[in-house]
Amino acid sequence: MNNDVRSVTTSTKLSMPSNIGTFEKIGPNTWKWALLFAYFAMVVDGVDIMLLSYSLTSLKGEFALSTFQAGALGSASLAGMGIGGILGGWACDKFGRVRTIANSVSFFSVATCLLGFTQSFEQFMALRFIGALGIGALYMACNTLMAEYVPTTYRTTVLGTLQTGQTVGYIVATLLAGAIIPDHGWRVLFFITVIPAFINIFLQRFVPEPKSWQLNKINQLQGKKPVEATVPEKAKSGSIYKQIFANFKHRKMFLLWMTTAFFLQFGYYGINNWMPSYLETEVHMNFKNMTSYMVGSYTAMILGKILAGYLADKFNRRAVFVFGTIASAVFLPVIIIFNTPDNILYLLITFGFLYGIPYGVNATYMAESFSTDVRGTAIGGAYNIGRVGAAIAPATIGFLASGGTFMTAFIVMGAAYFVAGVLPGLFIKDRQYDPQQQ
Repeated sequence: MNNDVRSVTTSTKLSMPSNIGTFEKIGPNTWKWALLFAYFAMVVDGVDIMLLSYSLTSLKGEFALSTFQAGALGSASLAGMGIGGILGGWACDKFGRVRTIANSVSFFSVATCLLGFTQSFEQFMALRFIGALGIGALYMACNTLMAEYVPTTYRTTVLGTLQTGQTVGYIVATLLAGAIIPDHGWRVLFFITVIPAFINIFLQRFVPEPKSWQLNKINQLQGKKPVEATVPEKAKSGSIYKQIFANFKHRKMFLLWMTTAFFLQFGYYGINNWMPSYLETEVHMNFKNMTSYMVGSYTAMILGKILAGYLADKFNRRAVFVFGTIASAVFLPVIIIFNTPDNILYLLITFGFLYGIPYGVNATYMAESFSTDVRGTAIGGAYNIGRVGAAIAPATIGFLASGGTFMTAFIVMGAAYFVAGVLPGLFIKDRQYDPQQQ
């Protein structure tokens, strides 16, 4: 056992939070339970995100919404995710990665279920914002948890596989929407989302916090400095954000990732929110055909994420990330300009593969940019302040498309992807820290 753990006094043990155990609880197969726990959470996250997209047409009809108002629902959701993600990053460092994931899933599953009871645009938007606070914490908490469980040699492969959980959630949401909305309406679709809250409570019992988090928390309780104690003592006595901004390297990475996340999420969530509507209104697909085509796109995305993770471990995180973002930027206008009834499926599958690549690498790339003592807060802050891009995307795309065409909207989303590739390509090195050690 590590000497730091042996040195914990009886009084310190009594003062520890209940979710800090001894390292003996983490066996050689514990990471598999952690992956199952995190993967399930990511599936639920993906389902929840896409349910709104598939319900937009129905909501527009029931609540008599304009295209801009429909986009505003997505923006309210993503604004809540941004705030929730910042709070979730703090909670990850304060209370633990596992506890944050478990509480987040339970919170937003119940809140999403309650959307089925809303009777107005204002009620729906307010409750969606509240529920999204829980969704926002989940992405970075799951990725931070697994980054600290999995060795560097195959970390991105595992985290890339973890990202497919969100995509599997998209597929589940697509199939549920196609089966439920035409015959039973959008409300039933939201009612069933309460189920994951109970499964999540069961899975949590098998997953302790990662060793690096436990050791860092024990050191804090003993008054010891973290391994990466490179910032002034004055900053150490303050908040974790003070630690981040007092350290030049962490501050630089935080600002770069925040900006990259803004543009990446603007493009990603703009597509997720409006692609189904584009296929219905401009390509003139019926709802069931559209959902089938989207399943093909999301299936290709799963392959893209897994392959991206493998290549990032074998070669270079930065190169794979940059390729995925730039390729997505180039391909978006292609969908608009060259689609025909005969090739639209192939275009969607190709794009699904390409825009899955950045998210297959993003989690590891970010996690290795910060040390353990600030990692959760830094990733949560940078990624979720960047969610401002995600929050404004649905309303912005709705406004640009209100003139009757998605051409300008898709070009704008392509430009966002381009910037999201150029910034890390020029300024963010990969493998700066090992999350299992630092």
